[in-house]
Amino acid sequence: MRHILFVTASCFAVALAHGADAIAPKPVLTLEGAKQLISAAASEARRLSAPGGAIAVVDDGGHMLAAERWDNTFAASAAISLGKARTSALFRKPTKLFEDIVNKGRTAMAALPESLFTPLQGGVPIEVDGKVVGAVGVSGAASAQQDEDIAVAAIAAWKAMK
Repeated sequence: MRHILFVTASCFAVALAHGADAIAPKPVLTLEGAKQLISAAASEARRLSAPGGAIAVVDDGGHMLAAERWDNTFAASAAISLGKARTSALFRKPTKLFEDIVNKGRTAMAALPESLFTPLQGGVPIEVDGKVVGAVGVSGAASAQQDEDIAVAAIAAWKAMK
């Protein structure tokens, strides 16, 4: 028992000695930021005359911050937009990359759990100072490309507000 206590005490002393080096600050996407992204996405959807859509915004761990499903959009679009956002945040890449990989024959990728992986175009990571702080997922617009266009435009508009 003494050995474990000694190691724990030593680790604590090292952490105290290094102070600020033990914890690194990182940018974080806030709820207000998520709401701004949703508003920007809705504006872009209207500009593109999208027939409908749903948007989900997640943090860097893929946890939902906010979501919205617009009128006249199929019900599953809400869950699909969340899946796209989560996939993009967790893998720190646009989901189009994964859709392309699956379409080129790497179908084993589709066996990953749905809770981690939705390989459909329309999920885009949000980067601040080179760090992924979250992601936007859009589903239910006129096409997969329009889903992605709305997500990309929302992120660009949000960054312009900062």
